[in-house]
Amino acid sequence: MAGWLQSAVRFAAVLVVTQAPAARSEPIDRQVLVSRHQPVIERFDPDNPLSVGNGRFAFTVDATGLQTFPEEFVKTVPLGTLSQWGWHTAPNPQGWSIDKFKMTPYESHGRQVGYADIPGDRHTDEADYLRANPHRLHLGQIGFRLSKSDGTLAKPADLADVRQTLDLWEGVVTSHFRVDGEMVDVQTVCHPTQDLIAVRVESPLVGRGQLAIQIRIPNGTGDVKTADWDHPDAHRTTIRRVGTDAAVFDRQLDDESYSAAAAWTAGATLGETAPHQYLLSGNGKLQMLELCCRFSPSASSERLPSFADTRAAAREHWNEFWSTGGAIDLSRSHDPRWRELERRIVLSQYLAAIECVCGLPPQETGLTYNSWNGKFHLEMTWWHVVHFALWNRWELFDPIVDYYRKILPRATETARRQGYAGARWPKMTDPSGAESPSTVGPFIIWQESHPIYFAELAYQHQGNRETLDAWREVVFSTADFMASYAAWDDATGRYVLGPPLHSAQEVFPRATTINPTFELTYWRWGLETAQRWRERLGMEREPKWDQVLAHLSRPIIVDGKYAFTETTPDSFANPRWAHDHPIVLGSLGMLSGPGIDPPTMRRTLDWVWQNWKWQDSWGWDYPMVAMCAARVGEPERAVDALLMDTPKNTYRANGHNYQRPGLSVYLPGNGGLLTAIAMMAAGWDGGPKKSTPGFPDDGTWDVQFEGLRPLP
Repeated sequence: MAGWLQSAVRFAAVLVVTQAPAARSEPIDRQVLVSRHQPVIERFDPDNPLSVGNGRFAFTVDATGLQTFPEEFVKTVPLGTLSQWGWHTAPNPQGWSIDKFKMTPYESHGRQVGYADIPGDRHTDEADYLRANPHRLHLGQIGFRLSKSDGTLAKPADLADVRQTLDLWEGVVTSHFRVDGEMVDVQTVCHPTQDLIAVRVESPLVGRGQLAIQIRIPNGTGDVKTADWDHPDAHRTTIRRVGTDAAVFDRQLDDESYSAAAAWTAGATLGETAPHQYLLSGNGKLQMLELCCRFSPSASSERLPSFADTRAAAREHWNEFWSTGGAIDLSRSHDPRWRELERRIVLSQYLAAIECVCGLPPQETGLTYNSWNGKFHLEMTWWHVVHFALWNRWELFDPIVDYYRKILPRATETARRQGYAGARWPKMTDPSGAESPSTVGPFIIWQESHPIYFAELAYQHQGNRETLDAWREVVFSTADFMASYAAWDDATGRYVLGPPLHSAQEVFPRATTINPTFELTYWRWGLETAQRWRERLGMEREPKWDQVLAHLSRPIIVDGKYAFTETTPDSFANPRWAHDHPIVLGSLGMLSGPGIDPPTMRRTLDWVWQNWKWQDSWGWDYPMVAMCAARVGEPERAVDALLMDTPKNTYRANGHNYQRPGLSVYLPGNGGLLTAIAMMAAGWDGGPKKSTPGFPDDGTWDVQFEGLRPLP
């Protein structure tokens, strides 16, 4: 089936490598591989809701197969119905905008540079508004109204014999439970090309009137709850009947509008029970009820597919997804941890595919629920999208260029306002590319090199003029800013980064920090790569970029290890620095250097491994450590890092990387895992010329993979 998930590269021959003495030639049985890790939930579990989606739209359900008991999930994983296109902006009578926001001046090498800071973290109504708007919108809640025989509403404790399965190979959630001793069987599926949920429920309770489907539509909010149920007068829902078994809900929230079209089983009836609340009920003859509901930015006259149509389309879609792109099979390994590692890999692929397609960069919580005011973070985009390229899922990776091109004028204006050339990319942002005020975000710079990295991945795949032309303006504007941002220091005769800046390890004072090791390395890599792009296009090298490259500061070394920043020579003596992200390891992990000495980095890794406060780390730190360990020749430690037993390296039954209360979903961890695994299996540029160089070769790991690409 031609579609958005079809791999751009078809392999005529399957690449199979193994660490076992006798290499296998047969391809991986992908259905067996995927099916052995499908989640099975056997109780009402607020920590493990399951989701269906298509990458642009996702729908998260409880044990009933719908969003029946959302109040049970408010403090765990809120049950959202989110899309790439669904955004809401609250009323703004004051006319606040980032363009009018009073910037805070910071001394930077003899001049004042304005930043969208919140001094002293003293939030104002203006700053809070700009941080929270626009935000992703919960489009609607679809759940069962379940009643017991005495007429009271059922509670989670009234569900018996719960068994819920996510069939990964076919993309369907099947849910079974009993209420009052009666069976309820539910199938929930998302259409692969339409933002449409289809559900089929079979139960005697339908005919008895004890089971109906309830549709509730909330107001928008940037809060983590994703939905506002307390202000029904702040938005409008208008229902239009389309015959006896279909309707359209026209939605208006302030200046935003969208549509939800629904169709259901003939004989069932839809009634309004309260503002923005509707109930679909069967009759005494029905034992089965189907509902299809499609959300869209505007009303459409296109006929809704049936449940059977949607189920068949999803089956074909997911069969193709798992049959193409990359795969890795660890099942013949002797290390008992193989199953857990393989489970995380399989479920991370599914979650990335339903939540992180790159028309827009995803939130760190994807399309499950809102985090950080419902916005996304461009520094996290590396962790969200690089794996798509390494797993040969190019049609999921390629759209990211469109976002950078779209926001290029705003990024250019930010750089101009601050007195820099080129384009300065924001950190916490939205579809417009506007900055969000923060004590941290405006000072972070490690997202600046990302577009050059993404462009280089695309070029290494395509290697053609079309790719060069698609990315050239983004690449050159990025490099222009990077060269302009690097400041000449007369006292030392070199270019330095900062101040002010916040390193990716966000614990250092922004007003005084200069030359973090990772940012220096990424700056050098980005400018060198941008020069290669000019040469590929037949252009002369840019003199300014070469001048910066020739005189850019080098990371400092203290006691044989790379210091975290130049202004923290006490990196290894002061415990206050050994927490948050150990991003120094990314200099020879995420990156190939340049200019990083492997023995020195190995000593740095040793120190971090032994001294880091891992409880204060984040989900993508473990893949980053693994990538560093692989590059410095410690594959055993690479595997240990991926499976380190720490709270923020927890992967729950649904595959989500748990971080802490309030952040129970963290997709950079899933994406980082997939990136590290591809690198450990397929290798990296300049790495050992042997199979699976990132896995131990002592016989404990037997690794078979197909369709994975090396990391640059």
